[in-house]
Amino acid sequence: MTPPFLLACILFLCIALSSAADLYKVLGVHNSASEADIKKAYKKLSKKFHPDRNKEEGAEGKFVEIAHAYEVLSDSTKRQIYDRHGEEGLKAHEGGQRHANPFDMFANFFGGGGFQQQEQVRKGPTSVTEFEVSLADMYTGASIDFMIKKRILCDHCRGSGAASDSDIHKCSGCDGSGVKVTRQQIWPGMFAQSQTTCNECGGRGKVIVRKCPHCGGQKIVDHTAHYTLEVLAGMPEGHEVVFEGEGDESPDWEAGDVVLRVRSKREKGGWRRKESSLYWKENIGVDEALLGFEHNITHLDGHIVTLKRDVVTQPGFVQTMKGEGMPHFHESTHGDLYIEYNVVLPTELSSPMRKKLAEAFHSSRHEKDEL
Repeated sequence: MTPPFLLACILFLCIALSSAADLYKVLGVHNSASEADIKKAYKKLSKKFHPDRNKEEGAEGKFVEIAHAYEVLSDSTKRQIYDRHGEEGLKAHEGGQRHANPFDMFANFFGGGGFQQQEQVRKGPTSVTEFEVSLADMYTGASIDFMIKKRILCDHCRGSGAASDSDIHKCSGCDGSGVKVTRQQIWPGMFAQSQTTCNECGGRGKVIVRKCPHCGGQKIVDHTAHYTLEVLAGMPEGHEVVFEGEGDESPDWEAGDVVLRVRSKREKGGWRRKESSLYWKENIGVDEALLGFEHNITHLDGHIVTLKRDVVTQPGFVQTMKGEGMPHFHESTHGDLYIEYNVVLPTELSSPMRKKLAEAFHSSRHEKDEL
């Protein structure tokens, strides 16, 4: 755990720096974000940058900065002052008041047990989806917006299922324990005691008198969420992009992850990919196969690649274009492009063309015979 003196220094430094920062940007939310959105952002980011998990340089400072942003934006009064007057106005309002310890704030947020306890919370299922993008997007990189239908905690009751907090009562059947104890005589003077889940409250120890009108007591509602997938240039086939904590929500578990397994669309003809190599089939005529040619093809990012040969090209010949393949992931270099040539024969020949070909090939054979 961080020494108190070092923690105080970090806290003072981060608060001083945050005067130039946008607290909404620190949490990655819009300035119109709801209380639930702010809470969700803090939950995700605080776990990501907690020093017990993240050992990267600067993670602890980021963790403190996130805590400060949440402390301000989760308080309606402080948030209003910040929105109107910024950090300076907030400092004047607080009048030198000490800020909350970010580690205590984290522990309280996750039920008092800190990072170790929240790690043991039951986590919901992870959703894995095959996500197809164009090969051009995997070559250049792109930002792709998409939507996911999922279930979230009801905004009205926040997952309690009750119309209000006063509509949640202690179960009279089990006196709030969630279990019923029964005694059964199995022999004179001898009894067996057993526990069963309370059938009146389902083991929760509480009953709802009036259900939430928004979700009908179901605690969760259907929701369509919007996301952006950042496809990086040269991203490998099957690369997994994880959206942490964006799975189905439930009051019984912490939301799981949404995983997108990114692949390029399979299209007939055109470009093909194998790891960092690209493949292209180019059709040429008989005359071009014999006499040579110069063709231009448009690459995946729009630049022109010139194919030029001045010698005989056999059917199926493969030409290598160095550095014209896929970008290497997280690198500035590229793989190679392989051009396979397909010689296309004419479906029929006119009489003049047949005569010219006969003269060309027969005369060449006659000259060889004379030699």
